[in-house]
Formats: sequence, C-alpha cells, structure tokens
Amino acid sequence: MTIKTILFDLDGTLLPMDQEVFIKYYFGALVKHMEPEGYEPKKLIDSIWKGTEAMVKNRSSMTNEQVFWDKMKEFYGDSVMKDLPKFEEFYKTSFQNISAVCPPDPESAPLIKQLKEQGYQLILATNPIFPAIATNSRIRWGNLNPEDFDLVTTYENSSRAKPNPEYFQEILEKLNLNPEECLVVGNDMTEDLCASKIGLPVFIRTTHLINKENRTLDSIPHGDFKELIEYLSV
Repeated sequence: MTIKTILFDLDGTLLPMDQEVFIKYYFGALVKHMEPEGYEPKKLIDSIWKGTEAMVKNRSSMTNEQVFWDKMKEFYGDSVMKDLPKFEEFYKTSFQNISAVCPPDPESAPLIKQLKEQGYQLILATNPIFPAIATNSRIRWGNLNPEDFDLVTTYENSSRAKPNPEYFQEILEKLNLNPEECLVVGNDMTEDLCASKIGLPVFIRTTHLINKENRTLDSIPHGDFKELIEYLSV
C-alpha cells in the first residue's frame, strides 16, 4: 500500500466532539447574538437547518455558501445579506466560547506533526457546511493549524457535502489525486465511509465512533491513532 495523501475528518476525529452538545451551545450562542438584530430564535434555527439541508443536497455548480444564503433569503428576503457582517462577528466572538465543550485531543497534534514529517500530504476533509472562519477556529481548538493542511474544505470552496461521495470526488479532482494513493480517516460510518463508493480507502477511528446505521466494522480498517500508524506502516 502506497499512501501519499491522508484526508482527515475534523469533528470527532481530530477534535473530540459530542455533536448534540455542540449544536445546543452553537444555536444558543447564535440566537443570543442575532436576536437583538431582530432574528426570532425559532425561525433562525429553522432557517439554519434548512440551509444546512440544502448544502447536503447540493448537486449544482454553486458553492455551498451560495446555496446556504439562497435558502436564507427564502426566509428573510435579500435583506439578510446586509447582516453578513453580524454573522461573521458571531464567529469571531461568541462562537469561540464553544471551545469549552470541544477540548483538544492530546494525540491529534503529535499525530499530524509525525505524518507531516513522514512526508504525507494532509487534507482536512471536514464537512463543508461552515464558513472558513468557523472551520479554522475549530482546527485551532484542537491545537492544530489550518496551515498543517494542503486543503481545508469549507462552504466557500466546496459544492458538495458528506455523505455525498461526490464531495470526495471534488477534492480528488481539485488536487489531481489518485484515489488508490489516498486514505480517508474519519469516525462516522455514514459520512466518512461514503468515500469508499468512489474507490477511496477508509480508516475509521473508533474512539468517538458514530454508527447510526449499526453497520459492521469487520471488513473496514479501524481503531485508534496508534492502530492508524500501524496500518500506514504495512
């Protein structure tokens, strides 16, 4: 096996995260930040969910960013766009406090350092449903740097999202990668394992496993980061 490029998921893989807790704090902070601007809490949360759903279903030539804000316009009209600086301000301020419920994994930074030193090309293949400012923040919460990766997928630079295999195909085409020389590392048996549908090998990190469909791991390389290193050494 000649692996040259490793595509890492972020949430639950490099950055420990209880998704339900994160979402609770995320929406709580966003509502508090935007309510003074006239955004009613329930409508705002509903609109964000619908925008997220639109990004996951995106099959167009538009970026996920464009698809998201088009959906937001359906709720608020074109006037929502004048509040973009206020949303960006949220990610610079209140959003940062959510790091308290996403403590860094002490194994992640040493792993990334080791793999870089060994010459692997590293990609952060996190689901691109957040703006870069939010994604880069979460990277830093994990004691990592966005510069550690040759590509970080965000809603600005992507037009597909997990669990659509075309999300991974877009990365391959963007960087001219051979799928047989790549490895996807993630913790979600649906969102990350979908990469196997286009011929990408997948290693599932089981430390924070998400397996909503109760799929068997028997035929899938899996384990912790120590076992990942062993797998790469074979």
